[in-house]
Amino acid sequence: MRKSLPLLLVLLFVLAACGAPEPSQSLPAASTAAPVTKPEPIPEPESEPEPEPEPVEAYDFTQPVPEGEKVELEYFDDAAFVGDSRTDGFLVYSGIGRGANLTSNGLSIFKLADKKALKIDGVEYTLLEALERKEYGKIYFSLGVNELGYFDDDGFYRNYCAAIDAIRAAQPKAVIYIQGLIPLNEKLIMESSGRDYLTNEHLRVYNDLMRQVAEEKQVAFLDLYSLFVDENGALPEEASRDGVHLRTEYCKQWLAYLQTHTVDFETLYPEAN
Repeated sequence: MRKSLPLLLVLLFVLAACGAPEPSQSLPAASTAAPVTKPEPIPEPESEPEPEPEPVEAYDFTQPVPEGEKVELEYFDDAAFVGDSRTDGFLVYSGIGRGANLTSNGLSIFKLADKKALKIDGVEYTLLEALERKEYGKIYFSLGVNELGYFDDDGFYRNYCAAIDAIRAAQPKAVIYIQGLIPLNEKLIMESSGRDYLTNEHLRVYNDLMRQVAEEKQVAFLDLYSLFVDENGALPEEASRDGVHLRTEYCKQWLAYLQTHTVDFETLYPEAN
């Protein structure tokens, strides 16, 4: 028994030198928490397409201003009336009582730009120059009877176009009305003045030319001829003393026509808005 003791001590010494075996290292335990996931984006609702704007119907400049709702006389507060003695008589006898009177007796389209027809505060102006002195909302333009004696239809048309251009340049925001010529009574004209060149046949030619100007220059046309013409294609005898200028009752009819035949600037030129 004593001889085996050293062997036991040797074994113990060897074990002590080598060291005790270390416990095996274990892998970290897997996490039991649920994985974090990003939420799915919420789809935005599809927006409905915006409705297409309704097309604006273009004004038909080939036709006279249609009849509409009657306006009050205040409508003419910012109006200017450019014309000859016929328009002057209208302003005096119709009862309108408002609007600028830019008229000159005997004036023609051929002299509109040159004749110093108006005197204001001691200064002489052409009607076009006078028109530039203030801003207006409507321009009523009426010339043509005094021109019948010129027998220059082409010149009439060209000068009328030039007049509308000048008016538009002076009043770019105004509604421009071309007033067609009221018919004549040739019988009364011959009895009162003998001016045989004043005929309804030629007057109708001028009205057609003014319609063409209105279409070309894109301004409103007022068909006064159809308002006053009788079954004979003339102005009724009871409407005038001299066959040209209207009596009071017919001036009032003229005014009533203007009150029911109006058009807005926005209707004429919707693209300007």
